[in-house]
Order: sequence, then C-alpha cells, then structure tokens
Amino acid sequence: MATDAEQQTESDRSLFGARLLHTMIRVGDLQKSLDFYSGALGMKQLRREDYSSSRFTLVFVGYGDEAAHTVIELTHNWDETGYTHGSGFGHIAIRVNNIQAACERLASLDVKILRPPGHMAHTADKGQRDIIAFVEDPDGYKIELIEKR
Repeated sequence: MATDAEQQTESDRSLFGARLLHTMIRVGDLQKSLDFYSGALGMKQLRREDYSSSRFTLVFVGYGDEAAHTVIELTHNWDETGYTHGSGFGHIAIRVNNIQAACERLASLDVKILRPPGHMAHTADKGQRDIIAFVEDPDGYKIELIEKR
C-alpha cells in the first residue's frame, strides 16, 4: 500500500514551493569555523548578520548562492564557547571529485581525518558501495566526504 507521500504528484509537491534552505549549527569560535568551512572546505561566505543587542552572529556559507543552493548557517552566540551535540545529529555530507586529494589537502591544513578514504563497510542491497571519508570541524561536527561516482 502506498503512503500519502508516495501518492503525491510533482504538482502536489510544487504547490508548497518547498526547497531545503539551510541547516544551522552552533559554533564556539566563529573565526575557527570560518577558517574551516571557507578556508579548508572552500565554501563561500555568503552572508553575515550581527545581532549586537542579542549577542549573536549568523554567517551563511556554501558552494553557491542561497537562491539556488542549500547552505550552512553558522550560529555564534557570543557568550558561549562550546556545545554538546547530543545523539540525534549525525553529520553533514559533501560530494568531492577526488576524495584522496581532498583528504590530503585537509590533512595539510591540520584538519582531523576521522576515517581515511575507503569503501563503505556495508554494501547496499543493490550492490552500491560509495568511497567515503570523515573529517571533523573545529566544534567536533562530523563532515562526510563522498567521492563523486
């Protein structure tokens, strides 16, 4: 039996005009995070909003403008230096053309490589096994790199 979501047509979904805009992560040291996301990962700083009266800053980073691409919102609360991640959040995934070269570059920038490039340990039912690696940002968030097929 098809679920409600499966029964929706493309025109039904387009009525909402929905598109994934961004994901927000809280960061303890905004400059270290900008060095990582913009410097090491090559994202562009798209927009910055300072809220002095409320003591926080939002910086949006990504590989393309917000009108057409999903981006990351870095939220820096000025009076906080770190956060716990809980057990619900997993990771952010980025597709790369050459995973070995990407990891070598990141390692040269002292980015922590949690899992070096290699095939996934498990094979999907259809026999697919991506080549992946994991790195860590300055706040301990996991970033999965997936080599483009």
